[in-house]
Amino acid sequence: PGDTIAVIGASGNVGKLVSLRLSDTYNVNGIVRDASSVEAFFDGRDQIKLFEADLLDELKADSTGGCPDSLRSALSNANAIVICTGTTAFPTKAWSRNEEKEVTSDVISALIDSKFDVKDAITKLDDKGLNTPKNVDDLANQLIFSAWNSASKVQKKRAILLSSIGVQRRDAMPFPILNACGVLDAKASAEQSLINESEQNGYNYSIIRPGQLFGGPYDNNYYLGTLFQLDKDAQTQDVEVGPGDELLGDTLRSTLAEVTAQICESDCALNMDFAVVNVKGDVPSAEGVQMKLKALDE
Repeated sequence: PGDTIAVIGASGNVGKLVSLRLSDTYNVNGIVRDASSVEAFFDGRDQIKLFEADLLDELKADSTGGCPDSLRSALSNANAIVICTGTTAFPTKAWSRNEEKEVTSDVISALIDSKFDVKDAITKLDDKGLNTPKNVDDLANQLIFSAWNSASKVQKKRAILLSSIGVQRRDAMPFPILNACGVLDAKASAEQSLINESEQNGYNYSIIRPGQLFGGPYDNNYYLGTLFQLDKDAQTQDVEVGPGDELLGDTLRSTLAEVTAQICESDCALNMDFAVVNVKGDVPSAEGVQMKLKALDE
């Protein structure tokens, strides 16, 4: 209470819920590309302030390793950061710069230019500045870590990265399929960058690995879970957490938001990575979730 948490990607499906839930306890600086797209969602939540920044634009412009002006106000008073950004595992509209344009022609052109070498084609799309896994899930996150270190004027306590199950199992089926365009490789790189940065700069980290995300809000329909609006049924709302990357399953966005807020409020799951999925059972109480998360430290 009293602390400020910067949520990167606060206008996304997960970021909205994370920001909303965190604002129950903390002041929230939401970093978004377009504040007007999410202002109505946060109406009445005075604890949430929105700041506009385009991380990929800043990636192109940044050469100093400092903090871009667009991020400074949001990060300077942040005691913690939560990174909710991400892109799709395969080329979709989400890979376009405005997430509304088809990228089929870009993909075909890259494949032809690379003589249908998929890895080389993905590299060409990276270099073109699209919202690829390398750019969004890796390089943009490294930019955030560096910017926070540069801008901070308060005690930096914790950084939380929302990652994915399968990062440590990239060679085990079915994860090589999911990683065909490098999304798990990019997340793995970001995870290691966070661990290194936390050790070097004296703050705690937590890496949360959800499964395939489901549940509302449904504003972004480029993701599989929202494309079909597949809310988990009423019998699959219990929560399972486990250290490392061993669980399999799907994760409600509302569960992910609750878990993120709980580890902040309970100051648990420090300097570790863990997975969270929904399983058969009723919605657990807040106290029940808290007990499971605290058990991770044992």
